[in-house]
Amino acid sequence: MTFGVSTQSLISLRSEPDHRSEMVSQILFGELFRIIFSEKTWIRVRLTYDNYEGWIEQKQATLLDEGEFLRLLNADTPVSNDLVQLISLESRKTVMPIVLGSSLPGIMENKFVINHENFFFEGGISDSKVFEDALQHSDRHKVRQSIVDDAMLYHNAPYLWGGRSPFGIDCSGFTQMVYKLKKIRLMRDASQQANHGEPLSFITESEPGDLVFFDNEEGVISHVGMMIDKQRIIHASGSVRIDKIDHEGIYNEAENRYTHKLRIIKRMV
Repeated sequence: MTFGVSTQSLISLRSEPDHRSEMVSQILFGELFRIIFSEKTWIRVRLTYDNYEGWIEQKQATLLDEGEFLRLLNADTPVSNDLVQLISLESRKTVMPIVLGSSLPGIMENKFVINHENFFFEGGISDSKVFEDALQHSDRHKVRQSIVDDAMLYHNAPYLWGGRSPFGIDCSGFTQMVYKLKKIRLMRDASQQANHGEPLSFITESEPGDLVFFDNEEGVISHVGMMIDKQRIIHASGSVRIDKIDHEGIYNEAENRYTHKLRIIKRMV
């Protein structure tokens, strides 16, 4: 087994080793993966962040030896909290854009190293210490408002199946990325995320930042969103949007109907 990291803004993770196959997720800058199989010019990878698997072109990967992989894996890894920001690579005298939630392993004083290459980043970095201090001191209002503030950074982002960026994101990618900004790991799919957290009995018990899951006609969890308050939810459906919610589910006022049937509410923090 060999290792790699994304040093591109976004890499499409596909279901099959073919550019025409379904995009199941995206790998953001700085995210690590294990290479578990190769086929011609493609490699099958497993992300260390959420164990999600898929195919990328081998030329898109920056390969790592085990020592460098473990160094990056164990490094403190803040994330970018700017919608888009530039990062520079010293050796090539080039700059490239990275998106909200990109990983910056081991960054100190605007500099970090991947595979002996020096990267410089002067943009905003998520201050998870403030969040962790609020958790430690049980400042629940501050904690929950901070989560909702991060969620609003994606407001109006277009829906994209498999997407994890402000330029295209799906429902579970949205909730995963909001919590990534707080250094809280969620799995990739809505059905997997529903296994996290503490269940609530009623919508009236919910607080900002709680996740709400919805099922389809077969009873399978197929959608997730985040509570803003006891009457409103932010979720990715067509775009990242705000709708009303009650004990039945999500109510779309423009369409004058319920669009998603409530299944379970979970508290993550």
